[in-house]
Amino acid sequence: MPLVDMPLEKLKTYKGINPRPADHDAYWKRALAEMKAVDAKVEMVRAEFQTPFAECFDLYFTGVRGARVHAKYLRPKNVAGKHPAVVQFHGYSGNCGEWHDKLGYVAAGFSVAALDCRGQGGQSEDTGGVHGNTLRGHIIRGLDDKPDNLLFRHIFLDTAQLAGIVMDMPDVDAKRVGAMGGSQGGGLTLACASLEPRIKRAAPTFPFLCDYMRVWQMDQAVAAYEELKTFFRHFDPNHLRETEWFTRLGYIDVQYLTPRIKAEVLMGVGLMDTICPPSTQYAAYNKIKSKKETVIYPDFGHEGLPGFHDKVYQFMLGL
Repeated sequence: MPLVDMPLEKLKTYKGINPRPADHDAYWKRALAEMKAVDAKVEMVRAEFQTPFAECFDLYFTGVRGARVHAKYLRPKNVAGKHPAVVQFHGYSGNCGEWHDKLGYVAAGFSVAALDCRGQGGQSEDTGGVHGNTLRGHIIRGLDDKPDNLLFRHIFLDTAQLAGIVMDMPDVDAKRVGAMGGSQGGGLTLACASLEPRIKRAAPTFPFLCDYMRVWQMDQAVAAYEELKTFFRHFDPNHLRETEWFTRLGYIDVQYLTPRIKAEVLMGVGLMDTICPPSTQYAAYNKIKSKKETVIYPDFGHEGLPGFHDKVYQFMLGL
């Protein structure tokens, strides 16, 4: 089989190379405390789109730094007792998608919440306010500022806050909530399950936002990760502060959050993925201590993985 990364046996033991900040745990303890102190001011606005078996709402809440964050929220009609739910996360620069593609879960008796990441292609607000470069992406937004101002810190917290809001819904069983998404959404799925330990099942597909130094060393800082190379070219062309930058990125490197996960994890991986290289995905996966499984597609890259969404659906039906 041709390789774009390590052989599979090495992937299964790879632990990542991006530096981990010494105060990583304190950083996220402080971040979660900030999130929990926010008055979310949850608002549900009935959507124009409705179906005979689903109620559909635009859900708004206030996240950290005062941003008003949007999600689509759907719940089943005429379901007795409390029911399960899933939270969904979209790909980089996208949005939460259309109503219809969430109805399969509602038909099975689930509530569904789909987040719009702040500052990307949906309705969520980006309150900004960072010093330094913001060119071409959100990974480096806040990188030349205080670590607490990294944008993906706030987005990771949004995922956990949304999951908590869903768990507090009176008709949702808080012990039966799953998380799912692909690419950026895969990374956010892992971040959500890390920061909200009550998540029961997590299904990331080729997760983004993992092991940034490995991406750069592979010369894959293109496409979704292009901003890493652009940042160095403009602001540190001789890489004099390389260790400092990558260590700071370690705060928002999903691989250092995943040891917190208590959920059962099902991850889809394409071994020919040049957008989110398999080694970066395994750096995060290999640190998960809970029950876990990968579904491997040797000939596939960052694209649709045949049959995987069906597996995820059946996986979530087990909630």
